[in-house]
Amino acid sequence: MYQALYRKWRPKTFDEVRGQDAVVTTLKNQIISGRIGHAYLFCGTRGTGKTSVAKILARAVNCPQAQSNGGNPCNKCEVCSSILNESSMNVMEIDAASNNGVDNIRDIREQVQYPPTQGRYKVFIIDEVHMLSTGAFNALLKTLEEPPEYVIFILATTEVHKIPVTVLSRCQRYDFRRISAATIAERLKELTDAEGIDIEDRAIEYIAKTADGAMRDALSLLDECVAFHPDEHITYDQVLTVLGAADTATFAKLFKAVAKADTAGALNVVEEAVNDGKELSQFATDFLWFMRNLLVIKTTEDAAGLIDASSENLESMKNCAQGASKEGLMRYIRQVAELINRMRYSGQKRVLLEMALIRLMTPQAEEDLEGVLARISDLEEKVRNGNFVRAEAGSPEQTEAGASEDANKEKVVRLEKARYDDFMNLRNIWQDMVDSLTGPNKFLMKGTSVETSDGDVILIDFDKADVYNMAHRDSAIEELKRTVTEKFGKEFVFRPRLKGKGETETRYVTEEELSSLINMEIEIEG
Repeated sequence: MYQALYRKWRPKTFDEVRGQDAVVTTLKNQIISGRIGHAYLFCGTRGTGKTSVAKILARAVNCPQAQSNGGNPCNKCEVCSSILNESSMNVMEIDAASNNGVDNIRDIREQVQYPPTQGRYKVFIIDEVHMLSTGAFNALLKTLEEPPEYVIFILATTEVHKIPVTVLSRCQRYDFRRISAATIAERLKELTDAEGIDIEDRAIEYIAKTADGAMRDALSLLDECVAFHPDEHITYDQVLTVLGAADTATFAKLFKAVAKADTAGALNVVEEAVNDGKELSQFATDFLWFMRNLLVIKTTEDAAGLIDASSENLESMKNCAQGASKEGLMRYIRQVAELINRMRYSGQKRVLLEMALIRLMTPQAEEDLEGVLARISDLEEKVRNGNFVRAEAGSPEQTEAGASEDANKEKVVRLEKARYDDFMNLRNIWQDMVDSLTGPNKFLMKGTSVETSDGDVILIDFDKADVYNMAHRDSAIEELKRTVTEKFGKEFVFRPRLKGKGETETRYVTEEELSSLINMEIEIEG
């Protein structure tokens, strides 16, 4: 009967465990010195070796040869053999996901009363312990606090934050880290050589990276690839096909479409991926790594040593990186990383992916500071490339700004006394109003001034066309409107405009003051 690789090659001694050197060394030293604890908590992500190490520890504490064997169980004596074939009554493994009630813990408390029939210790391994109910934890607590000297508890969990503090404080805690891709690849190479599996090194490295730190996942993926191509030479391209992944050329095409804001082009790449049967969560993850590589190329002089890619693919990525900014890449990476987390629990992965790509291509639709910076970066890029045209006099923007044809004239606006007082008060505290705004809105309004023609419509003057072009966002105007309303108890209508060169100076007067200006050359409004 065929046995899955992750079961067949489960480590049987501490020395066979990969990627958890600190944990293994500490446990071996405890076995050798005889300083064995009564309760252990193994926590970490899936597939990192928690249950395997728990079983090794259960054998090691009972093996009469362990101390002389460097802390490792011999796996040959009667005690080790009975534990390995799961016939021992002294090692009990409980799955808390399906045995999480108070009655299940009471059964454990009853068994604790009886000493081991074979070996020195009775070991209880409780997997996914965070699934226990509150009542079950309370029932377990007393036993954890004062267990018989022949009892050892080994608790394993992927969600340590769900463990009550009262339980945590009674256990020796060991954190199992994600295993590096290099360590996983090395182990896979050992296993494929032993199993006689003919597979390209590049394919092994891709499986190791895809496993995302979990050795068990890597072995399961390898099993899947071997099952799809039994007794064949397994290539990198075949692994991509089996795992529903895409190659570098696909991601280069997608990235270029995003960079050019080519929505149709980007969505067509997604369409092709779906038609080819690609797994979209893996597709998004690989796209994230592709952009990570672009960022490495953009920020380091010698990127070849930091990127696992052929010279041909590296050259393709360098071409993509040339037209990208560091800020833009970091924004893309952050947003795709958030997308991957959302896709994990969604049944509409394609919709989420397409929405995220459209969001990447439309930073003007974003209201956070990151979106503002992206727009500024885009404008700077246009200026450097000569693609940016500043609004000229006589353009709609300048016409709205009310540029005077005669810069030597002074424009006088006559206001009713009440409107004059309100406007002048607003003008005097305008910078304080701007400083009270939040995030990108404060950035947009910095350095602006206000004018009016009737006291009700307030014109916000911008000196720079690029900032003016971004100032039409509803959120900026609405926040400003709320702030002013709270201060004055009345509403104003705000309208942004671009201040023209040679703008006529405006003087505001009440009707009573107008007569004193009668001998000046003036242009009267209002």
